[in-house]
Amino acid sequence: MNTLNLSKTQRIDVRASEAVKLLLQEAARASHKNVSEFLLDAGVVAANQALADRQRFLLSSTQWQAFEAALDRPVQTKPRLKQLLSEPGVLD
Repeated sequence: MNTLNLSKTQRIDVRASEAVKLLLQEAARASHKNVSEFLLDAGVVAANQALADRQRFLLSSTQWQAFEAALDRPVQTKPRLKQLLSEPGVLD
């Protein structure tokens, strides 16, 4: 959702430390946006991500049966996945 194409009729007030304000201003400049545009765009993206798994998904009866069958399948050992998850990560 592009916030530039929407009519802005509501105000949102945000309080921040000086360091956060400077960071947001710098990021906005780097993105060729003003701080309001930068915050709105980032906020909309974050909101969509936060709500993505809380949406309602509709399935046909065939799709629902396939979904249930996948859930009912026995667990399969995945050695490569187990190895990947046991190795140190980038931040370790």
